[in-house]
Amino acid sequence: MHEIFAFDLSALWPFILIGFAAQLVDGALGMAFGVICNTLLVAVMGVLPATASARIHVVETFTTAVSGISHFLHGNIEWPLFWRLLIPGVIGGVTGAYILTSLDGNVVKPFILTYLVAVGLWLLFRGLFYPPKIKKPTVIAPLGLVGGFLDAAGGGGWGPVVTSNLLVQGAEPRKVVGTVNSVEFFLTLAVSATFIYHLGLSDIAGATLGLLIGGVAAAPLGAFMAKRFSPKLLLILVGIVLTATSLFGLWKFLA
Repeated sequence: MHEIFAFDLSALWPFILIGFAAQLVDGALGMAFGVICNTLLVAVMGVLPATASARIHVVETFTTAVSGISHFLHGNIEWPLFWRLLIPGVIGGVTGAYILTSLDGNVVKPFILTYLVAVGLWLLFRGLFYPPKIKKPTVIAPLGLVGGFLDAAGGGGWGPVVTSNLLVQGAEPRKVVGTVNSVEFFLTLAVSATFIYHLGLSDIAGATLGLLIGGVAAAPLGAFMAKRFSPKLLLILVGIVLTATSLFGLWKFLA
C-alpha cells in the first residue's frame, strides 16, 4: 500500500484528467468511459491494451458506485427499469466473462460497431428533427443480457448497447442514463471480481490511481448534467458520442 503514497503525484495528472473527462461524459450520457479511457491510454499514453483494460475495470467499480449514488440523489433512476435490467445484465456479464475467454470476440466486433454507428446516427437524426416523445420501453431484459455479455467480452458495450436502444424505444433520456449507470455498478462488480482478486490492492497505484481520482471526482457532475439537459439535447449528444466512438473503433479494427 505504501506504493500509492510513494508515487510521483505530478505523473498522475494526465491520468486524472483522462478519468475526469471520460466519467463526465459517461455520467451525463450513460456511455463511453471505457471507450474514452481505452483510446487515450493506448493510443495517446502508450499503455499496453491488456494493462489498460485491467485498470479501467478496477476503476469502474468505484466510479459506477459514486455515479449510481449521485443519480439516485438527483432522482434520475427509474426503479422498475433498474430491476428489469439488473438480473439479465449480471447474468450476461458473468456468462460473457466465462465463455468468451475461449472465443475470438473480433469475429463479431465489426458487426456490433456498425450497428452502433447506425443507432447513433438515428438518435442524432431524431434529436435534430423529431422532438422525442416519452413512452415506456418494451424490450428490456434482452438488452440487459446482450449489453452485459458484450461488456464482459470486449471491455465495453453496456452503455452504448443498453442506453442507445432504450432511447430508440422512447424512454425518458435522463432516467435511462441514471438507471443504466446505476445498474452498471453491479455488472462491473460481478465481471471484475476475479480480475480484482488477481490484481490485488497493490495495482491501485500509478495510472489506475489517477483514473480513479479523476473518475470519482467527475461522477457527481455527470449526474447533475444529465438531470438538467433537455431530452432533445441528450439525444443529440448521445448520438454524436455513440457515432464518433463506434466509427473510431471500426476504423481502428479495419486499419
